[in-house]
Amino acid sequence: MESIVFIEGNVKYPITLDPGVWIFDDRKVNLDTYFDEEPLQAEDHYTKQIAEHWDRERKEGAKIPAMTNENKVKYDKEEMFSNSYGIPLMPFLENAEPEDHAEHVILHTSNDETVEMTLKEAQAGILGFSKEGKPLKEDGPVHFYYGDGSNRKEPIRHIVRLEIR
Repeated sequence: MESIVFIEGNVKYPITLDPGVWIFDDRKVNLDTYFDEEPLQAEDHYTKQIAEHWDRERKEGAKIPAMTNENKVKYDKEEMFSNSYGIPLMPFLENAEPEDHAEHVILHTSNDETVEMTLKEAQAGILGFSKEGKPLKEDGPVHFYYGDGSNRKEPIRHIVRLEIR
C-alpha cells in the first residue's frame, strides 16, 4: 500500500504528502487529548505552534541547543511512539493554494469511496497519521477528523487523495 497522499485539483501547486515524516513535525497534535482540550481552530493551533517556534529561536538564537538531559529525550521518544497523532490540514491546503473559485474538498479513499465537504470544513480538519505510535498501515495512510471532533471515534479512513474543487 502506498503511504503517500496527494492534494490536487483546483490548486496552483499540487502537493504530495508523506505522513511517515510527520512524527517529527512540531505541528503534530496528540489525538488522544486534542479534542478534549479547549477548542482551538486548526489555524489557531498552527499559529500557536509557529509563535512558540519563533519565540524559542529568538531566545536561543540560531544555535542548536545542546542535549543535556538524555532522560528527557528518552521520555519524548517513548511518548512519540506510544501516542496517536494527527496534523492540521490547513498548512498543506494553504501551500497548495486553492484557486479562488474552489469551494469543496473531496476525500478519495483506497476503497474508491469519496466524502465531500466544504473547503472551510477541510481547513479546520486534522489528518491522523499514527495510532499508538504506529503508522496507519491497515486503514491509512491517513484518517480525517473534523475540527470539532464530531467523528473522533469513527474518522474517515483509507484516504489517499484530496481533490480541491
